[in-house]
Amino acid sequence: MALFESNPGKITINGKDIVDYFGSGHHRHIDICKKPFIITGTDKKYSVVALATGGGITGQAGAFSLAAARALVKADEALKIVLKKAGLLSRDPRVVERKKPGKPKARKRFQFSKR
Repeated sequence: MALFESNPGKITINGKDIVDYFGSGHHRHIDICKKPFIITGTDKKYSVVALATGGGITGQAGAFSLAAARALVKADEALKIVLKKAGLLSRDPRVVERKKPGKPKARKRFQFSKR
């Protein structure tokens, strides 16, 4: 991820504009990505170029938000207090539960047959 002061306010992910990348129906993901910039008031100050791989679009939006918050702290240390209070500098610790033996998924069971 890189922050630039040229062409301020433009967010590009994987070579596409943020709206084109997430699609017009996914406003929630776009809002998650823009949240660090809106909270700090730097939404019209920086342009962003990012590369997102792996996971789904929700995970990528969360990863982008964390990366953007960390990049803003590197650019201006005074923003750390605001971003920390908003909870944007901590990673989401949830991970997928492992598959258990004898089951089709982690908790799902095969259909029970009485006879």
